Amino acid sequence: MTENTSPSPDAPFGDVLTANAAYAQTFTDPGRPGVAGRGLAVMTCMDSRIDPLGALGLVPGDAKILRNAGARVTDDVLRTLVLATYLLGVRRVLVLAHTDCGMTKNTDDDVHAKVLAQGVDSRSIDFRTIADQEATLVHDVQRIRSWPFLPAGMPVAGGIYDVRSGRVRIVVEADQTAEEPPGAGAR
Repeated sequence: MTENTSPSPDAPFGDVLTANAAYAQTFTDPGRPGVAGRGLAVMTCMDSRIDPLGALGLVPGDAKILRNAGARVTDDVLRTLVLATYLLGVRRVLVLAHTDCGMTKNTDDDVHAKVLAQGVDSRSIDFRTIADQEATLVHDVQRIRSWPFLPAGMPVAGGIYDVRSGRVRIVVEADQTAEEPPGAGAR
């Protein structure tokens, strides 16, 4: 494998490799370890409008950031949280959905139809679209809390990031039982 130090701007990844070359010229290794410095894991959506570090007042090295479509707690997210907890210093988890999420605007059937219109049969995939974002957040927080491979009582909360205001609204408090409906106890 050869290292290309001057990528062609027309190459598929030329723009990002050129930007990386500039970044690397001034990069200094801060010597941070690979653990979550603030003991936090954030499970959020892959939406490119979300800057989880900036939105939560964090810097690189503070938290483990996990991302997928819809900020859904999948089996792979649970596997990753086990590793993050026992090997990488995670002691608390924030599941962070967001407003204007594409996963709330489609059903699985809608997605399958859109993919099929482009010639691919995706019916074997469960896209985990979201009919009720708050109920889904409560469910996903409970999945983490009840996962037998994570410490009992580990703080897990769920919130929604507003892509227009930058604010986070907590839907499931860390000490709230996940069976309570969203907003229960808030008077």
